[in-house]
Amino acid sequence: MTKPAILIDGATGEGGGQILRSSLALSMATGQPFRMIHIRANRPKPGLMRQHLTCVQAAAMICGARVTGDAVGSKEITFVPGPVRAGEYHFAVGSAGGTSLVLQAVMPVLLRAQTRSSVTVTGGTHNTHAPPFDFVKNTLLPVLEKTGVSLSARLDRHGFYPAGGGCVVVDVSPTPRPEPLKLLSRGERVGTRASALVARLARSIAMRELGVIRDRLGLTPDQLQVVEVTQSHSPGNAVLIELQFEALTETISSIGEHGKSAERVAEVAAKEALEYIESNEPVGPHLADQLMVPLAILAGGKFRTGPLTQHSRTNIATIQAFGGLVSELEGLVSVRPLLTDTLSA
Repeated sequence: MTKPAILIDGATGEGGGQILRSSLALSMATGQPFRMIHIRANRPKPGLMRQHLTCVQAAAMICGARVTGDAVGSKEITFVPGPVRAGEYHFAVGSAGGTSLVLQAVMPVLLRAQTRSSVTVTGGTHNTHAPPFDFVKNTLLPVLEKTGVSLSARLDRHGFYPAGGGCVVVDVSPTPRPEPLKLLSRGERVGTRASALVARLARSIAMRELGVIRDRLGLTPDQLQVVEVTQSHSPGNAVLIELQFEALTETISSIGEHGKSAERVAEVAAKEALEYIESNEPVGPHLADQLMVPLAILAGGKFRTGPLTQHSRTNIATIQAFGGLVSELEGLVSVRPLLTDTLSA
């Protein structure tokens, strides 16, 4: 018999797409249907955009869900999940919407499936409203692997705003007995490197950006790299800084936009990098909110971070709505696991 749907108010907390993606992942994992109202109520254009609809459709495909309200512009949906099925999946955002955001909705539940899965997503890989591919590959996935799962990510093609067209592939190999995450310190810094990506733009833009990064972080020429992207449907630019510590690598990004100088793009990334270095906390603000849902679906855990963002607080409320528990005290976040067994079709 189907469980009664829980009501999720999409205007809660940050009132954007995060609460929808987290609800989809948690619904699939727990078998709990939900009805969401006021979807993205706090955004200039409320309701499902193309990338959010892709998340809903992708989740429905993975678990054979019954869905109502799944249309662009819809401000309300009902999602009734079925059994989770591992497999080979391909999802297309159809715009420059973030491929990493689709992964947020579907990857956590595949971490608890019985067999491996492969997920290919086409869309945006480097844009201003989603974690870039490099963050997913170099920061998020290695931390999740500390729980015993095995993950790999590959970038087949970059995708910038407005054309998108990028392609990422993530392979997920679950474990039947995940371990709780314990990430309370980051250890010593063992390396730093910065790269500037330019697609169909002058190389000099990347050089100006790296000049700012060099001066602000005190880097040497061998720590700086220009990446000229040859396959891209539209021009694009991104600055990426990798801060490598013994326990994890933090990836910080800044995306170029029309009317934003190269120096300003680089300064945004440099400022965030310096703040992370000075904080001494292992988990940065973006990683903190992206860890909570996967840990609740895996074996829980504890990590230290700085002040929680609105995204993180929204995720805490969403996890609690599905019967989970996340607590935070003086920067120590504790996540209780929701599940005891692997999911099966």
